[in-house]
Amino acid sequence: MTHYPKLSGQLCYLSPCQVEDVEKWEAWFNDLEVSLPLGDEAYIPMSEEKMAEELRAALLHHAHIFSIIHKRTGELIGRCILFNIDMVNQTAMLGLVIGEKGYWGKGYGREALRLLLDYGFNLLNLNNIMVGVFSFNHRAVRSYRALGFQEIGRRREARLVAGKRYDVILLDLLAEEFRAANAGWGVATLLPSAGTARDAERESK
Repeated sequence: MTHYPKLSGQLCYLSPCQVEDVEKWEAWFNDLEVSLPLGDEAYIPMSEEKMAEELRAALLHHAHIFSIIHKRTGELIGRCILFNIDMVNQTAMLGLVIGEKGYWGKGYGREALRLLLDYGFNLLNLNNIMVGVFSFNHRAVRSYRALGFQEIGRRREARLVAGKRYDVILLDLLAEEFRAANAGWGVATLLPSAGTARDAERESK
């Protein structure tokens, strides 16, 4: 299968999802260690056909879904998504999973998240991106907070697992907060400087 580096970091890049990618998703989402922190995926047997249907449905609802690709090897290691996108109010929700467990805790998820936020804030021109995380998913909570997300509320005892209840933590990040912490990085670096743009304009006349 072919993947394209839409947004690229040092460890990984984001590529538009291919239908063929769902073959790996099937393995990930039927692994409870991967799917339990995500939500409903843990409670439903996930077939390749079902996941392909969900991908098509998400795209029809204007979700932006990316495969996370290991930069050096080209291996598909995860998936991330912006969904519930409201272009009038400039808001969205996000989701992310590193499905290949050998890459957990090595910075791939955090870099992929940073790339997805760069895309959302600096290409889609969103202003507020929100995520919901189960309170037992400590690694994810740390990653979101490290990138500047702030807790805005909790839905208390909203997830029941093995007889124990957990909160859903709601966190969000604003575009200005992301840009302040990521100046000189990402999409903005691909633009010519004002001086370079003026010079190019003069040369074209």
